[in-house]
Amino acid sequence: MEPFKNLLNPALVAASAAQLRRHWRGFDAAAFTALACDGLEALEMKARAMQICSALEATLPADFDRAAGLLESALAPMLNDEVAGTSDLQQGLRGWVLWPVGEYIARHGQAQPERALAALHALTQRFTAEFAIRPFIVQHPALCWATLQRWTADPSAHVRRLVSEGSRPRLPWGLRLQALVQDPSPTLPLLQALQDDHSEYVRRSVANHLNDIAKDHPAVVVGWLQQHLPAAPAPRRALLKHASRTLVKQGHAPTLQAWGLGLGFDGQATLKLAPARVRLGQAVQLTLQLQCAASGQGDAQPLVVDYAVHHVKADGSTRPKVFKGWQLQLPAGGSITLQKQHSMRPVTTRRYHPGRHAITVQVNGREVAAASFVLLDGD
Repeated sequence: MEPFKNLLNPALVAASAAQLRRHWRGFDAAAFTALACDGLEALEMKARAMQICSALEATLPADFDRAAGLLESALAPMLNDEVAGTSDLQQGLRGWVLWPVGEYIARHGQAQPERALAALHALTQRFTAEFAIRPFIVQHPALCWATLQRWTADPSAHVRRLVSEGSRPRLPWGLRLQALVQDPSPTLPLLQALQDDHSEYVRRSVANHLNDIAKDHPAVVVGWLQQHLPAAPAPRRALLKHASRTLVKQGHAPTLQAWGLGLGFDGQATLKLAPARVRLGQAVQLTLQLQCAASGQGDAQPLVVDYAVHHVKADGSTRPKVFKGWQLQLPAGGSITLQKQHSMRPVTTRRYHPGRHAITVQVNGREVAAASFVLLDGD
């Protein structure tokens, strides 16, 4: 699989230079290309974006309004669908190359924030400006909140998504908005305006934003569920379910109660793992049997079943990581067998260490069964 960082590559730089040169004959395409590509392939993704931004700084006009106008003129036609991370720049700048363009606007547009936000409005319709808008939220909060409120009614789903995604407190790869980590209330009117947006692309961002808030202010999200979940249409219900995922995994009792999952599992649970010894790169199979203790014609039990893998760390201690399992209704007196393959293949975000790994199962937030397996080196 091609490394993600290669989405920003010398060919993309050259194509971008050609587009900028097309719209400004004075643009030094050779200097831009040389600066942007110097050691580029040795850099990771974000470092590549920052280096290309520095090349723009060295070659665009010193006047920000003029530079922003040049960048806008070089943009490709607006997107109709979701983000297109393309390397085809024949129609103009779009896709991943606009990450460094957005960074340039964030660095040089602080003295002209209205002009800069207009440029980001155009940019986000060809990629996203979720990283670039965040310094403006920090430096010009009143202007940004007024602008974002207006953008909740923008015809473009990309702009409406930017309202939510750009103001997420803990956006991955983005500047952390510490003021919103401490107090998320400025964004709540924006999320309320967008949670029933007709675009699933926008609604998914709202769900992720609420999930960010849940990490620091679970009571805010519980209050949101209590207000917006009753009689919610199906799209909003799906949004709220995704927004609740971290709190459900944590077994957060008020959240589970809001979803009608406040009661513990009334029955027996048995977990088996196979094989007992797993080599790195292989998978372990979970087989979980749930038997309802109630009999007769009682109501079915609504259950959310997740499992935690207690990964062994380098020092021999363990740390649990919760994974989504199943959501089901268990009939009174009924039983069910659930199975899942859990891969122990190495990933970039987690390093595995050999040793005994426990797996625990939680139903409606409460642990009901456990088993373990031994992870061996892959050799």
